[in-house]
Amino acid sequence: MRHDPPALLSTTPPINRRQWLALAALGASASALPALPTWAAVPAAPADAADDAVRARLLDRITWGSTAQGAQAMAPQGMQAWLASQLRAPADAPLPSHAQAQIDAMAITRTPFETLALQMQERQREARALPTEDERKTALEAWQKDMRNLQREASQRFVLRALYSPAQLREKMTWFWMNHFNIFAGKANLRAAVGDYEERAVRPHALGRFRDLLGATTRHPAMLYYLDNVQNAAGRINENYARELMELHTLGVGGGYSQQDVQELARVLTGVGVSMRPLDDEPPRMKPALRAHYVRQGLFEFNPARHDWDAKTLLGQPLRGQGLAELDEALDRLARHSATARFITRKMAVYLVGDAPSPALLDTLARTFERTDGDIAAVLAALFQAGEFQASLGQRFRDPVQYVLAGARLVHGDQPVLANTEPLLGWLQRLAEPLYGRATPDGYPLDSATWSGSGQMSTRFEAARALGAGAVANAGAPSQRTPPPALSQTPYLRQIDATLAPATRAALVQANSPREWNLLFLSSPEFMHG
Repeated sequence: MRHDPPALLSTTPPINRRQWLALAALGASASALPALPTWAAVPAAPADAADDAVRARLLDRITWGSTAQGAQAMAPQGMQAWLASQLRAPADAPLPSHAQAQIDAMAITRTPFETLALQMQERQREARALPTEDERKTALEAWQKDMRNLQREASQRFVLRALYSPAQLREKMTWFWMNHFNIFAGKANLRAAVGDYEERAVRPHALGRFRDLLGATTRHPAMLYYLDNVQNAAGRINENYARELMELHTLGVGGGYSQQDVQELARVLTGVGVSMRPLDDEPPRMKPALRAHYVRQGLFEFNPARHDWDAKTLLGQPLRGQGLAELDEALDRLARHSATARFITRKMAVYLVGDAPSPALLDTLARTFERTDGDIAAVLAALFQAGEFQASLGQRFRDPVQYVLAGARLVHGDQPVLANTEPLLGWLQRLAEPLYGRATPDGYPLDSATWSGSGQMSTRFEAARALGAGAVANAGAPSQRTPPPALSQTPYLRQIDATLAPATRAALVQANSPREWNLLFLSSPEFMHG
């Protein structure tokens, strides 16, 4: 689904040749700098500028980006207390009232997922049964529009929370786990399910135990549809989910499992699926001996008539449980495997430290994962205390989601809540990282090289131009135009002033207006990295 930002493109002039030259200067060196105009002068740094820079860069890394007020909000409690509060932040941390009001008005909030999914299925069935082609076409187009709106609401809710939630670390880890346990909203009817998948399977466990998170994703209809386990039954084995569950979700490539283990896990997963019958329907017909094993929780269903009841061996050990209990036993074994500890913690380190975390750091994180039975917050706490993490602050290249949201938080995060998140979603589409848009189950790449090509940079400059001009806040509200923020005068710029390279200073000097200064700063290496 596209989210093109025409309002942004029409309200700001294109980057001219002089601006392109200034952007190019960000990659060059400079020695002599002319005096800055009043509006462009960064306020003098205080004596504790180094500490301010560390706090600002820590916020850049742990959150979706520092706001203009920067590390000032952290100062009263100090970095360690702030980090501890972020690690304990609840999933229902209160949002600003205007942001919460937008979320409360959404269909995905007002209507339970199970009801919504069944209603949309019934509408599709009724549309296809209409007598004429024109009637069917009109009804299906209306249905498709409403399905797109459900996905759009999930995207908008995510952006509002990323911009304004006080539980910033939880929001940032929610995206990480959504990417790790990736589903593609464009497959089948998953547009109606992706919001609930994020809300009930992922966000509550984003800072909890990995085993709980794994179990929640395994039982959610979105995952079972996406990786085809709804088709997996005794005598008609489908290995798709079993393979990805081992390769992508737990053990990782080279994690010590075999093709036979994939086949055995697929047999464990037989009968684990989805029921799209009304919630008060009677269970399907089956032999009396199987009825006690039937499970229906919302749309999740374990149908024992579809399950392979023969004995199974997984990772060299027999499974003792039967029926659905086999799945829980298998997930326990996978979640507590040493290969899972290494695979998961390495991915967390790449996300929060850099492309090549050291063996020493990885060893520390894997041991913490195993010692704490997969406590995600404990692993993060160990990571934050590592010297390697602290040395990486300001050095991690932002992928498109982090770049766009960091720019929006810096420009708008201390202002009234954005009424229109569509422009930001449009830029994510143009930068090839739309929310819920990765078609393959591996999720978006986390490495820097994927996102630092020339085409990416050119589009980022355009996004920087729009953000720096205040076009995001003004999109769709031409009668309420607000001037672009003067980022050069914000506490955030004062906090990181000492970290600006000579080439960046040289480029900023060439700016002729606050709008142009913002463009150049948001395009700088210092902002591209967080």
